[in-house]
Amino acid sequence: MWMVASCAILALLAGLGRYLSQLGVDPMQIVFCRLVFAWMCMLPWLMKRGIGNIRTSQTKLYMIRACVSFCAMSTWFYAVSMIPIGEVTALSFLAPLFTTVGAALVLGEVVRMRRWTATLIGFCGALIIIRPGMAEMGLGNWLALASAMFMGTSALIIKTLTRGDDAWTVVFFSHLLMIPLALIPAILVWSWPSFEVWLFLLATGPIAVVGHIFLTKAFEVTDASVVASVDFSRLPFAVLIGWIAFGEMTDYWTWVGALVIFASSLYIVRRESKLQVPAVVDGVTEGDDALPR
Repeated sequence: MWMVASCAILALLAGLGRYLSQLGVDPMQIVFCRLVFAWMCMLPWLMKRGIGNIRTSQTKLYMIRACVSFCAMSTWFYAVSMIPIGEVTALSFLAPLFTTVGAALVLGEVVRMRRWTATLIGFCGALIIIRPGMAEMGLGNWLALASAMFMGTSALIIKTLTRGDDAWTVVFFSHLLMIPLALIPAILVWSWPSFEVWLFLLATGPIAVVGHIFLTKAFEVTDASVVASVDFSRLPFAVLIGWIAFGEMTDYWTWVGALVIFASSLYIVRRESKLQVPAVVDGVTEGDDALPR
């Protein structure tokens, strides 16, 4: 139940980002407002906990994570402004596959043949969606792929951060550092919104925070592999919102490719769960950067 609600909220955020772009709001301005308003929603938690009690010894790693997550969020919002949100959502399922590649190449983790095979199959699913040579590979597709790659990279960093800090601290410091990163590009494209547009921009913050809470709650009450299984419901929600709000039609190949990607990602998540990898970290990461997803 918690995961289904989280998936619906993430799809709603994607639809909101697309609608704002159609109103003429630049994605960089959307990113900045989403970060600021989400951080403001966390202020009651900050006051309750006490600012003096929020500390970390991983400042440098947080700065790296902030840069990577900012790139993930920016490319995601640009992607939803260019191509159907169902297609962006389908390609976002590649994130755990990029995490596997990064774990092997960067962290030196041992990735055996079965996981490499699942990863390769997942990338074949991406090829089914974008169909290079058969369908036009536009900038939006490339940005969606880049966003998935940055999400996967962020997952690697989160695995290290959560060894010393809890999930809320990670989200809080990440937002705090991403806001200055988003400020300068937002100023360069800033256009003063109308009152109506401000309401939609304001809504991005609470929606993102509620999505995080529901996602975290899902990992608290059930197994990571079960949560990962339900994650595919993001696609039907995204397709439904795209169809109702924007008249977008998701083709057959997107569904086929998404199923291939998701099946391979689910195998990897279940495999890591059996190997006792702290998969809850991935859940927090996906919730945070997908709200960029």
